[in-house]
Amino acid sequence: MHTHNALNSGIALVPAVSCQYGDAMKVKVVIMPKAAVLDPQGAAVRDAMRHLGMPEVSSVRMGKYLEIDVDGKDAEMEARLHGLCRDLLSNPVIEDYEIEEVSE
Repeated sequence: MHTHNALNSGIALVPAVSCQYGDAMKVKVVIMPKAAVLDPQGAAVRDAMRHLGMPEVSSVRMGKYLEIDVDGKDAEMEARLHGLCRDLLSNPVIEDYEIEEVSE
């Protein structure tokens, strides 16, 4: 699993894997608000859960989950995926993301 944190100066990448015809990969991307950022949507869900009979719920953080199928598999592809997660799918000021390659 690879984690991106805006305070981190580098991006963790897996070692290069040769890209052969027919190679493909599936990745899971989880985007969550940073711990220091208020999450009003999560607070609203927490309050609703308490109201609906679960007073034990103390906290809820709302995020996004994506599964992405990609044709090709190499370090350059993974670097481009990190770039898209950083620039398109998440807001690096208030969110962190994790990328995990799924073995099929």
